[in-house]
Amino acid sequence: MKKAAPTHYDALQIGMHWLVAILISCAFAFAWIFDDMPLSPDKFKMINWHKWTGITVMSLFFIRFGYKLLRGTPAVDPALPALQRKLAISVHHLLYLLMFLLPFVGWLMSSAKGFPVVFWGVLPLPDLVGKNEELAHFLKETHELLAYGLLGLIGLHIAGALKHHIIDKDGTLARMLPFLAKK
Repeated sequence: MKKAAPTHYDALQIGMHWLVAILISCAFAFAWIFDDMPLSPDKFKMINWHKWTGITVMSLFFIRFGYKLLRGTPAVDPALPALQRKLAISVHHLLYLLMFLLPFVGWLMSSAKGFPVVFWGVLPLPDLVGKNEELAHFLKETHELLAYGLLGLIGLHIAGALKHHIIDKDGTLARMLPFLAKK
């Protein structure tokens, strides 16, 4: 017998959603800051913060995805037109994919560049590939393309949430911001 989908997100799902949103914002901020910095100890510090944040997002992806499989998530509003439902589901699936893929490619890139990832400066992570400049360049380009893709998806996600709240007034945004729920 199939378990019924929950009717709302619980506190853990909401908290993890916003925690990951903050961490992804921080990872982008670190990248934009260190990109313009001259080579220095401060630049390496920022790069490490970027890596640590990415690995944390990837770790939280596994927790979130596992919890999603166990608990389920509320269904997309069946009253929405089919195209909007498919778009919402597709954007969510791609967001989850990129929460894993973007940090993973970054880790691969670090390995290919010969720079180990030491998680929070304490836990050395294994190099996933040997040092290889050509592969490192390819992975850097891939990492940047995936990052721009993630930014686009985040923009779509935010635009959809605001459309539901401002135009449709349907309570979709209140599922992640319960204080917006109509009493």
